[in-house]
Amino acid sequence: MKIQFDDIENAFFFISMGPIYGNQAILCKETGKIYYISELGDSDELPDDIDDPYKYIEIPHKNELDLGKNLVFQFVSEQIPGEIGRIEKIFRKQGAYSRFKELLEQKALLDQWHRFEDTRRSEALRQWCKDNEIDIIG
Repeated sequence: MKIQFDDIENAFFFISMGPIYGNQAILCKETGKIYYISELGDSDELPDDIDDPYKYIEIPHKNELDLGKNLVFQFVSEQIPGEIGRIEKIFRKQGAYSRFKELLEQKALLDQWHRFEDTRRSEALRQWCKDNEIDIIG
C-alpha cells in the first residue's frame, strides 16, 4: 500500500503542534488511513485491533525525530556560529522560539531558517517512513 507523503506530513503537523504525547496520529499500514486522537477530545473512533504493531504505527512527534531545539542549534552553528551563546540563553526560558525567530528576522535569516526547517523535516519524515517500511507517494 502506498501512502501520500502529504498525509503523513499533515499528521506530523497535527501531533507536533502540541506537547509531546498530547495529540496522536496512528497510521494503518494496510489501508493508509490515519486515525487522529486529540487531547481536546475530538478524536476518531479507533478500530478494535489498534494495538496490533504489525498493522498500525504511531506517527512521531518532532522531538522524536530530533526536530526541536537540536535543529535550531544545527542551523545556528551553520549560519551564525557567533550567536550560539545568545541562543543558549534564549532557550533557557519559555517563549524561546518566538525570541529566536525575532533574532533571525533582525538578521534577515528567517526565510532561510524556514527553508532549512522544511528540508530537515521532510528528510527526517521520509527516513522514518523508509525505516518503518512505509511506501510513500510524493
